[in-house]
Amino acid sequence: MAKKNSTKDTEQSLSLFGKIRAIFKNETIHFVIGLVLVIFSVYLLLAFSSFFFTGAADQSIIDSGNAQELASTNNGVKNYAGSRGAQLASYLINDCFGISSFFILVFLAVAGLKLMRVRVVRLWKWFIGCSLLLVWFSVFFGFAFVEQYKDSFLYLGGMHGYNVSNWLVSQVGVPGVWMILLVTAICFLIYLSARTVIWLRRLFSLSFLKRKQKEEEEKGETPEEFTDSWTAKGKKRPVSVPDVADIKEEEAPVEIPEPIKEPENEITLDLGGVTETQPAKVSGEEVSMTIETPVPDPVPPFHEKAAEPVFEIEATENDDEYKGPEKEPYNPRLDLENYRYPTVDLMKHYDNAEPTIDMAEQNANKDKIINTLRSFGIEISTIKATVGPTVTLYEITPEQGVRISKIRGLEDDIALSLSALGIRIIAPIPGKGTIGIEVPNSNPKIVSGQSIIGSKKFQESTYDLPVALGKTITNEVFMVDLCKMPHMLVAGATGQGKSVGLNAIITSLLYKKHPAELKFVLVDPKKVEFSIYSVIEHHFLAKLPDGEDAIITDVTKVVQTLNSICVEMDTRYDLLKAAHVRNIKEYNEKFINRQLNPEKGHKFMPYIVVVIDEFGDLIMTAGKEVELPIARIAQLARAVGIHMIIATQRPTTNIITGTIKANFPARVAFRVSAMIDSRTILDRPGANQLIGRGDMLFLQGADPVRVQCAFIDTPEVAEITKFIAKQQGYPTAFYLPEYVGEDGGGNDLGDVDMGRLDPLFEDAARLIVIHQQGSTSLIQRKFAIGYNRAGRLMDQLEKAGIVGPAQGSKAREVLCVDDNDLQMRLNNLL
Repeated sequence: MAKKNSTKDTEQSLSLFGKIRAIFKNETIHFVIGLVLVIFSVYLLLAFSSFFFTGAADQSIIDSGNAQELASTNNGVKNYAGSRGAQLASYLINDCFGISSFFILVFLAVAGLKLMRVRVVRLWKWFIGCSLLLVWFSVFFGFAFVEQYKDSFLYLGGMHGYNVSNWLVSQVGVPGVWMILLVTAICFLIYLSARTVIWLRRLFSLSFLKRKQKEEEEKGETPEEFTDSWTAKGKKRPVSVPDVADIKEEEAPVEIPEPIKEPENEITLDLGGVTETQPAKVSGEEVSMTIETPVPDPVPPFHEKAAEPVFEIEATENDDEYKGPEKEPYNPRLDLENYRYPTVDLMKHYDNAEPTIDMAEQNANKDKIINTLRSFGIEISTIKATVGPTVTLYEITPEQGVRISKIRGLEDDIALSLSALGIRIIAPIPGKGTIGIEVPNSNPKIVSGQSIIGSKKFQESTYDLPVALGKTITNEVFMVDLCKMPHMLVAGATGQGKSVGLNAIITSLLYKKHPAELKFVLVDPKKVEFSIYSVIEHHFLAKLPDGEDAIITDVTKVVQTLNSICVEMDTRYDLLKAAHVRNIKEYNEKFINRQLNPEKGHKFMPYIVVVIDEFGDLIMTAGKEVELPIARIAQLARAVGIHMIIATQRPTTNIITGTIKANFPARVAFRVSAMIDSRTILDRPGANQLIGRGDMLFLQGADPVRVQCAFIDTPEVAEITKFIAKQQGYPTAFYLPEYVGEDGGGNDLGDVDMGRLDPLFEDAARLIVIHQQGSTSLIQRKFAIGYNRAGRLMDQLEKAGIVGPAQGSKAREVLCVDDNDLQMRLNNLL
């Protein structure tokens, strides 16, 4: 009985705690608290201001008077805020921080406005800024006006500033204190704006030399120290940058001359690198066997930070082109200039990842292949083996007169003799006069993500969007450039490595790209595959303005997001057209060199990678609504830097339709159960003969490449995303443009109350008229407000006749031509 009562008491206490929490979360309570803070800050402002005029007269009363005298009505205090206001002003100004105590009022007012939801601010940033200014100005005034502490009733720096400045003078001297104040002020300005660094660089640059150089140029003379980097017209010459040479990880195979007195049916097992020869007997004849040990790719210790891109600055001959006021190239990474790339040690290291060769297994497989083919009357002249992480490729050269189709038909017989999980025959191998037989290893090795990401090939790659998938049979790191693919289809049965493959793709991009250069749109109908990436929302993720979660799981949101990406694609094409360029690379290069005017809507464009997991479920639930925008994006989005990766576990013709296959030339096939599924994905068999666990075929072009996918486990991804999330990010995720469906333009404006206009109404109206662009997302970005409030503002602007009705995915028409027209409409409203 006592146990039941204790349980009941616990439940009651929990419910009481929940009610208290609900009270403090109430929006009305927040508004009341915010209003109290604002009024209190006004009261303190009155007390502080009055203190400058009445402080001398009130000082003796406050210092000598007791609590009863100050509480009486005839206390003689002249401060406008009364005796309590005089006490607060005297304590905060004289006893604490001096006149810098006004920053306390600023923070209280800002906090109150945030709680009242009048302004959207980052409170922690205001707290840090006001606290630093409070302390800095207190020390500054205490140090600079220390002589006034003797004769004045007002201590400009307060006792805090006086004591701290005296201690600093005793430690570092008067010049040292000035230096400390200067350095801390510069650091604070850098904290407020990264552009401070640019201004300081200009300040410390040899500007007088440049002025002298200009004067001498006008006279026709050029100083010697500028002849190498400046032309006669004073414009910079193109900075030539040596290209990074592609470093091949696999050396050219060493050809061994054929011995003169060797039998014709010599069997060569080539495993790439160091050579070892052992005798082997086949049907009574002795043959030689050559084994080459693969040399693993050296892994650098750690990858601290990717190299900064080097931009080429050229003189522009066209006088009509825009030339920005800034001479330095625009740096898109400046907002997050302290961002550090993930390090390789965040990934797990596997001890058994190095390739090893089991000679007994290789000899046994070789003998079984030769004997099986001989039993069917097929003789071979040479055999060569290349050992990979999970599969060994045996290249055989048949004797003259043997038909290839006859060997291809013995696939099941060879698999039976080898007792293998499944073999794959490549007849013939493209570019070679041999036939390939791929046999699974009895002891497969794990291809770790650390060995791929840390490889020299990946670290030194110059791809725009490098994707490292794994290792080939020759133990070479397999990499592709997503920009050149430009879209990828990933398919395979459940549990064969599809999700791990998507992790490898996303992780590769996270290791090589800065948040300013890349954004992901992650669609996860299963709701659990991509949830681990939600912590990097403010760094790498993109979403709809009104989206709660950056990982899209709702089917209706998927349709809106894909249509929103189509709007973004159309907008980018308009910007490319205005800039007279053909693709995003040329556009960004122009923008970085400040040849495009941001006031005309130009902006730096990050790459957008759309990753859709379980595409089959979306097709079943949404059908054509999903397929049409996907097909449109796949057909057009390449030039504007939008790339798509879709994955499905049901590779059927009603899921992977002809439209999808036509627009997704790059395909990744993991193991499937039937040959018809392999033909659906790759237009050929082969995926049904894979061994699973990351074994895959990559097709882009004529022939597929067999790759063992890199294994990047969920805990490794968690460590990588946690490393990124701990760093400073953007205030919000990257907002995609708003999309209004065909039925979204007929909203009833009768319920819009023009008597209760939003406080931002006039500012929003002026913003729309200045930019001549009726876009809700523009209002969101400029005023840092939510989608719902921006939508209400747009409805009010429409009813006021400032913008026209919604036009589907297009921006609204702006009905006011200039500021005078807008002012007339605003006067009519008032």
